[in-house]
Amino acid sequence: MEETKQRSWTRRNWKWFIPALSLGTLAIVVAVIVAGFASIKSSWAYCEGVALARGNSTLIGELGEPIETGWLVSGSIHVEGPAGSAELAIPLSGPRNTATLYVIAHKRAGKWQFELAEVEVPGRETRIDLLAGG
Repeated sequence: MEETKQRSWTRRNWKWFIPALSLGTLAIVVAVIVAGFASIKSSWAYCEGVALARGNSTLIGELGEPIETGWLVSGSIHVEGPAGSAELAIPLSGPRNTATLYVIAHKRAGKWQFELAEVEVPGRETRIDLLAGG
């Protein structure tokens, strides 16, 4: 009698196993990225910076209303208990133009405070300082 060698499970099922493994890995990577953006967008520096931008009459004049935020926020946030720091670049857009909001904030003794909150509008010589006068 001739013995037939049985193929391994992976050899028998590779046509669906490899794509499923690839899609699973991609789903995990996307979930980590989405969680990172959600974390940044729920931070004090992001929320308060965007609120300052939306309440600034000079910026409203440049961009129009409503001022919306873009999805690709760049920068970093680091928090350890009562201390932390945030440096963000937040894309903004309105009906008339686009801009980038730059925020630098520090957390000391449990309290956040802006060091810088400025908006750069393309074609404008100077940035709009959202902390001026307050």
